This record gives sequence, C-alpha cells and structure tokens, in this order.
Amino acid sequence: MIVSPIRQAPLGEQLLVQLRALIVRGELAAGTHLVEGWIAERFGVSRGPVRDALRQLELEGLVDTRRRGVYVRGLSDTDLAELYALRGALESLAVRESMARLPGGDWSVLHTAVDRMWAAADAGDSAAFAAADLDFHSGFYAIGGNRRLAAAWATHRELFAAMLDVTNAADRDLRPIAQDHAALAEVVQAGELEPALAALAEHLDGSLARMRSALTSRRGVAPAS
Repeated sequence: MIVSPIRQAPLGEQLLVQLRALIVRGELAAGTHLVEGWIAERFGVSRGPVRDALRQLELEGLVDTRRRGVYVRGLSDTDLAELYALRGALESLAVRESMARLPGGDWSVLHTAVDRMWAAADAGDSAAFAAADLDFHSGFYAIGGNRRLAAAWATHRELFAAMLDVTNAADRDLRPIAQDHAALAEVVQAGELEPALAALAEHLDGSLARMRSALTSRRGVAPAS
C-alpha cells in the first residue's frame, strides 16, 4: 500500500481523499481496524484531521464505528447498486430540469467537458478524464439551476470520483466513453424527454457494469449478500 505524507492544506481534506481512494481500491480491505494514531503517523498528520476524515467516510458508508473503534466497510456489490440507483434518481431529475430550459440555457458546460474528455483520452490521462467526466454530469445540475438538487449530488460526487479513478485506469482506450458522453449530450439537447432519460439510464448502467468489473478484478468488492 503506497501512501504519501500530507503536506497541503486543508489536511483533513487531503487525508480524506487518500483514505477514500485506498478503501475504494481495496487496498484497505473490509474489516481493517483504522486506528487514529497509526493513520496520523503513517500520513504525517495530527489526530484532528484523522477524526474529521473518518467521520466523513462514515457518512459515505465506507467505514463503520463499532464499540472498539472504526473499521473499513468497503464497497459491496449491494453498495454499488444502491449508489447508482441514487445517482440515477438524482440525475434523471437534473436532466428533466435542464431540458425544461430548452431552447435556452447555457449548455457550453457539457461541450467543454466533452472536449476535455477527448483531450484526456488522446493523452491517456485517466485522472483528467475522470475530472472532466464528473464535470459533464455536474453540468446537468448547473443548467437546471436547482441548488438543493445540486447539493445532494455534491455529497456523493467525491465518492464517485474515487470509483471513476479505478475504472478509468482499467480502460485502456477512453475514447469510446468520451463518445458516449457526446452522444448523451446530443440526445438531451434534442429535447425529447423519454429518449433522453432512456439514454441516461443506459449510460449509467454501462458505468455501473464497468465499475463492477474493475473493482471485482481488484478484489475490492465483496459478493452480493
């Protein structure tokens, strides 16, 4: 397991990113006891940021607090299904609200994100690709203008970012995924609601399938209970 000392502020946020990634990748396995002192020493931080990070990871469902401390829960197949069901519900509403802005609205956020995805795919930069991917999907919330809906998505975005890092690293050619996003933007902007929602559902189903495959290959996902 490779970890790096945390040297940038805010420390809690930087630590959180690393711990989340280690759990999602399965490098901190389910059942691992997360001892505050060990984490603080290993990552070069005080215990305050450790406690903050563990609290957030518990909110995200990645760790559990028990009588004897905090333990890694990890991501089971059931967790993945639940996360994508929630994402589908949120994003379907975001697409509906963004389409209600047609023929107006500023759709450049989607096109800019797709352009960045193409550039990252050509460069083989999976991290930049993941960032552009998430900005694309966040664009629907921005266009729709529902602040509370956007806030609900924001609470889960970073977990999906960590998951995307795994799947994009497993995909040798990211260009087909960039094309999928371009096609989704096109069908949404065409203005027909049912085809748009169907395209979104198919898109998210494909993302879930890639996630399952990538995480299973890393032995980071437990069998469904």
